[in-house]
Amino acid sequence: MAKFMDITSRARQFTRRERQLSAQLSRILKPQLDPAVYYVLSEMRRGFNSLRRHDNGAQRAALMTLLDRLEPGALSQIVRAINIYFSLLNVVEESIALHERRQAIVENALKWPGSFRDTLQRLKDHGIQFEELSGLMGQLCFLPVLTAHPSEAKRRTIKGALRNIFVTMETLDDTRLHGGPREDAKQQLAGQIQILWKTDEVRTSKPDVRDEIRAGLSYFPLSLFEAVAQCYRNLTRSVRDVYGEPAVANLKVSNLYRFGSWIGGDRDGHPLVTAEVTALAWRMQARTALEEYLHRIDALSSLLSISLRMCKPSPAFMESLERDAHYAALRFGAETNRYQQEPYRRKLQLMRYRLKRNLVAVQRKIDGRDDPHDDLVGYANPHALLNDLYLIRDSLAGHGDDAIAAGALTDLIRLVETFGFHLMELDVRQESTVHTRCVAEWLQASIGVDYATMSENQRLALLARLLADLKQIPVFPEYLSEATQEVWRVFQVIAQMRAELGAACFGKYVISMTHSASHVLEVMMLAASAGLLGKNDETWYCHIGISPLFETIEDLSHVEQVLRQLYELPVYRQLLAASGGEQEVMLGYSDSCKDGGILASAWSLYEAQKKIVALSDAHGIRCRLFHGRGGTLGRGGGPTHEAVLAQPPKTVRGTLKLTEQGEVLFYKYNNMETAVYELTLGLTGLLKASTHIIRPANEDRKDYLGIMDEIAQAGERSYRALTEHTPDFLDYFYEATPVREIGMLNIGSRPSHRKQGDRSKGSVRAISWVFGWAQSRHTLPAWYGIGTALETWRNHDPVRLAKLQKMYRDWPFFRTLLSNAQMALAKSDFQIVEQYAALCVDPNVGWRVSQVIRAEAERTVQQILNLADASVLLEDNPTLAFSLTHRKRLLDPLNYIQIVLLKKLRADARDDSPWLEPLLRSINAIAAGMRNTG
Repeated sequence: MAKFMDITSRARQFTRRERQLSAQLSRILKPQLDPAVYYVLSEMRRGFNSLRRHDNGAQRAALMTLLDRLEPGALSQIVRAINIYFSLLNVVEESIALHERRQAIVENALKWPGSFRDTLQRLKDHGIQFEELSGLMGQLCFLPVLTAHPSEAKRRTIKGALRNIFVTMETLDDTRLHGGPREDAKQQLAGQIQILWKTDEVRTSKPDVRDEIRAGLSYFPLSLFEAVAQCYRNLTRSVRDVYGEPAVANLKVSNLYRFGSWIGGDRDGHPLVTAEVTALAWRMQARTALEEYLHRIDALSSLLSISLRMCKPSPAFMESLERDAHYAALRFGAETNRYQQEPYRRKLQLMRYRLKRNLVAVQRKIDGRDDPHDDLVGYANPHALLNDLYLIRDSLAGHGDDAIAAGALTDLIRLVETFGFHLMELDVRQESTVHTRCVAEWLQASIGVDYATMSENQRLALLARLLADLKQIPVFPEYLSEATQEVWRVFQVIAQMRAELGAACFGKYVISMTHSASHVLEVMMLAASAGLLGKNDETWYCHIGISPLFETIEDLSHVEQVLRQLYELPVYRQLLAASGGEQEVMLGYSDSCKDGGILASAWSLYEAQKKIVALSDAHGIRCRLFHGRGGTLGRGGGPTHEAVLAQPPKTVRGTLKLTEQGEVLFYKYNNMETAVYELTLGLTGLLKASTHIIRPANEDRKDYLGIMDEIAQAGERSYRALTEHTPDFLDYFYEATPVREIGMLNIGSRPSHRKQGDRSKGSVRAISWVFGWAQSRHTLPAWYGIGTALETWRNHDPVRLAKLQKMYRDWPFFRTLLSNAQMALAKSDFQIVEQYAALCVDPNVGWRVSQVIRAEAERTVQQILNLADASVLLEDNPTLAFSLTHRKRLLDPLNYIQIVLLKKLRADARDDSPWLEPLLRSINAIAAGMRNTG
């Protein structure tokens, strides 16, 4: 992504704003910290800054001794101060980015890189006419899926406090603000920073799933409702600017954004996500949407005071008021003629009454009350609400008030079209072996079939036969184990909530660790037993779509075989057709990277996408890919816009579904202005990547593919040599990183390991794997193996180097892969890594393994610099380089503090060790400083 502002100008802006906030923070801290603690904080900042410029072993040892002598309370205060500084730094950077976009809008009429205006102009310049564009946009849908994982280290209260600081900073940036109002804003900012200091950033108890549901939903009233409305407004304006006014009248953009969720539906390895919790998640989502609509209808009612004496509403609108007479009696009581001269206000009041009844019904369900109420007075579905909104819009346009209709009313229409009464499509996820055990127990108890001992072919034949003739499917017995009953209850809840909230509330049933086709048919069997699929006469119905998730390197290599078996089963094809005809396939970035390393993961995912799409095309099946990206680079993260454009040619087909995990939600959606930016980039990236639908696309060069095959194999060998064949490597991971202590931090309801007490690579979750390496400044999941792979393939041949340099320039996939590796390497620090390595019980293990990792890091840096023709990392991204350099001034001492705390805590056998609290605070602070957790 091109940068808007030269680095010198950005540095000046950054310095001004950072000093403003830093000075405020210092004024707050000085009187509240013990003088000795404040002195150490200042000494650390100066000392570690000096070390970054000139390494000095004696000075480092002196600083470590200084830290080692501090009491737990003093260290806790220092960590908190640095953490708040990083949080304020993040506010500064976000504010500058917003200022740059605003400046670009002023100078270029909405034309900042990746904006709607910029993207549409580029498409038009390439000869794409509006008719082509309109057809393409009718197929677009950007669908981020919100997930909860043990990687979000920031409390919701802290998020709100930071949002307030951001807004006040924006106020102070207004050059028109002078005198008393400006002084008031400064005082307000000081108070907000002081509140941040007085608010505990560490949770006192582990959040439960309900807390995570509330946290995910909080982004909608905070930013996402307004951001979606603004994105639609910006798009409409940009279409008008580029293609002219007539194009706007023909623009159909009601389905461009959808949102999904796993929060409350993801039960893989999470025993606390029960069927009841999933139902609660759905209802809480519905409540959030209805509350927003009521708020906006109130605002519209205040706005649309148009009198009958001043306008002539359409006959259709007036007829609707007559049909609503019984609602008027309920809403107005004895004042049945209220607002008779203000027909739009009258209509909106009746709509409000009906929506309120919908909200009451949902709240009763949330409260567990089944007392009778009149469902007929509410809206039966969102389409009924939309019909009323359309009536108002068309009637206003009919008497020349299009401008009024184009404002808040159109915003509400867009939101109802986007969010319905369900807000988000909730996916349900469970691990494949859970279904297998459930089906085995069910069939054994019901029809005496020993499913557990069957081969894959035998299982497929049995399941296909039972599904083809539903009368053969046995009744689900009530005496099965509680675990099996719970699995079945989930399918009952899916059926119940579809009836309660509408079909759009349910997304897909995701099967993690899909190894075989029978894993998909097992879910179909369970769905059939709950009435989610069947036949009406001889016509199939299927109310469940299944998304098999392929996560490991081995599973990705088998994806073609599994899908082919499914596609060739007549009964599965019939059920797929009945469910809408689209097969979704989910690709797991996190586990594949943990399994085989970044090169093998990225390349296996790239190749798997091509195979999935080609196979689906060959069978005449529409296919949607679901990208299970994490927040960090080691879990598929990175800038979304670039990631979309780096996908294989012709595999992005108008829809993009991807997970948004951990701290990514906060950084993207805590501020409405940034949410607009992120949602815009997501959609414009999708639009660019989907132009092959209307115009021929360039194919990948076969020589590049062959080279990448060899590089990926070499990279995987190198990564597995480290993680699977290096003696004592797992001991190193658990001792030289804070991964064990991360499990003590109350940052997520999900366990950090699939099997508690199992220290194997397979047991630790990919999130915790990446979190541990990031905290200790290794960051190895995002780059390890790249250096060896590139060096091996080059083999000191200058011709081969030139080939790789051309690949880097010309191939978005390769360039994005290495750019992301640069970002991760720029965050690593091997002087600090060696300090973590010294935490190992056996110092020789720490030294030996850390030197292997360091050698690969140095090799990778050199190889990437050679390919990028650069002298330093991030040479082509000076903005990020500047940010990281500035952060390291306090990130380095924070890591040294964490090292001291790990030593103290591990030496203290007490359950209530006083060293635990400051250590947990250090984890939060490093996450804020690196802007990545898991």
